Amino acid sequence: MFKILFYTLAFLFVFAAITLWRANTREAAAEAAYPPEGQFIDVDGTKVHAVVRGSGPDLILIHGASGSTRDVTFSLFEKLEQEFRVIAFDRPGLGYTARITKDGETLTQQADLLAAAARKLGAVNPIVVGHSFGGAVALNWAVNHADTMAALVLLAAPSNPWTTPIDPLYRATSSKFGATFLVPLLTAFVPNSYVANAFSEVFEPQDAPDGYAAYFGPGITLRRHTMIANARQRTHLLPDVKAMVPRYGEIDVPTEILHGDVDTIVGLSIHSALLVDQIEDANLTVLEGIGHMPQHASEPKVIDAIQRAATRAGLR
Repeated sequence: MFKILFYTLAFLFVFAAITLWRANTREAAAEAAYPPEGQFIDVDGTKVHAVVRGSGPDLILIHGASGSTRDVTFSLFEKLEQEFRVIAFDRPGLGYTARITKDGETLTQQADLLAAAARKLGAVNPIVVGHSFGGAVALNWAVNHADTMAALVLLAAPSNPWTTPIDPLYRATSSKFGATFLVPLLTAFVPNSYVANAFSEVFEPQDAPDGYAAYFGPGITLRRHTMIANARQRTHLLPDVKAMVPRYGEIDVPTEILHGDVDTIVGLSIHSALLVDQIEDANLTVLEGIGHMPQHASEPKVIDAIQRAATRAGLR
């Protein structure tokens, strides 16, 4: 019995050591292959990563769950920088922005941080564009910092309560047990192709653009702190959205909303179709046949909406 226990403990120790070594090695390799694209701003001790290019009215881009600045710098960024000074932020814990709290950043904490970072970059009255989870952050920015925003553009943004349960993987990886034991295993052993293949679900019914998976950097998403931050933020999302709903009537900046009518991740009917009536003078563009990634599948219409927002805000 003693020998069995000894060999079991020895095996577990060796396996744990190998797991941590592989996790460290893979994270280092991912960061070497996909280094920060932009600059860092210190906001009260929190390091915020931002990509800043172009000239003209200030325009903020906020990415969705599991993402980074690379989602918008793949294609959209270079088209917008011809007309705007474009600033893309990594949200806390994702990409290269540091975490604010280990318990998972609320929408308010994220909006406060990015609004402060924007001010440090001299973007006093920007147009704020948010996709998916980033759209919820942009909504919070509009609710709490409308005086620092010229206009709001939302792409497939969760905005109203839903009833579907949280994904089991998020539930597991957001827990203390999952963060301690499951997440290192995922970082160490899940192939980067798993993340790349997951794009098919996110982009449905469209395909991811050629070269997107390689450019996006799946290994960045699989880092331990990123998976934990993403999962814990996701567990906050529903209660945070519920808290915002009563305040949507306070938003008084020009608002453009875009949403695909076959989006199966953030449904049009329970989110943007309601939100357009909750924000005064908001404009909803329904994208026929488009899924959850309009910034890629309907890039020209997204650019049109941003230009409309700029015109409505008196910036053009």
